[in-house]
Amino acid sequence: MTDDTLNKLSSSVSQPNPTDQQYRRELTNYLAGFLTLHRKDLLQRLILERTRHLTVVLEDVCHAHNASACVRSCYCFGIQDFHVIENRNRFDVAVDIARGATQWLTMHRHRYSKIQPDSTRACIETLRQSGYQIVVASPHDANCELETYDISKPTALLFGNEKEGVSPNAIQLATHIMRVPMYGFTESFNISVAAAVCLHHLVWRMRQLDFDWRLSPAERESILHDWVRISSGHRLKALTKRFEESQMSDDVSPIQECWPDWSKVLSTHCNH
Repeated sequence: MTDDTLNKLSSSVSQPNPTDQQYRRELTNYLAGFLTLHRKDLLQRLILERTRHLTVVLEDVCHAHNASACVRSCYCFGIQDFHVIENRNRFDVAVDIARGATQWLTMHRHRYSKIQPDSTRACIETLRQSGYQIVVASPHDANCELETYDISKPTALLFGNEKEGVSPNAIQLATHIMRVPMYGFTESFNISVAAAVCLHHLVWRMRQLDFDWRLSPAERESILHDWVRISSGHRLKALTKRFEESQMSDDVSPIQECWPDWSKVLSTHCNH
């Protein structure tokens, strides 16, 4: 899932009008009826593991395989939002590295344009307005450590490119500069390794603390709608057409049980 809007962090979960919201709910319910029980259980279980409390930002990464490895790590650690700043370098997915991860998370591209020549500032200001602390991963001038960082606050981890690292602009705008511990002559990890190390520790810490890091009900519903559409595969267009035709028909369709039953799902999967 991609989102090219520069000025809105969560446009993919913006509140629709009641009619649109009802349409999406009914379409999701209809499409889910054509999925296997295993797939439906997997979707509703995994959506509870996603978070927007922590997000990752890549600034002008040069190599597609590094950026794609970061995307895959975000997906595996339950990070829903992934931001790419494209002042100079465009992010292209290395399919063999990402292994389909991009379709399950929400990608936000912050691109250079004549109207918005400073994509780094635009991205950081958007995140900050949404309540995030901007934490730059850098071995220089750090003022916090990975092991002791307070992850109870919404956090955007920002990583620079492979050659110059994080830009001076990002350093200046950051809330914190974080040092990732290392004990060799080389002063920095590969960007994909650094992202994975940070995510492993911070996600683990986040899950130990007593606060709600999960998606809101509205976010959960919107993302699940997208996941069900993706899971429908090549049948999506035909099934959607059939659903819309049934909506316009005078025939009264039998009332189907609403899927998912969130009260049941939450009681089953969140008691651990």
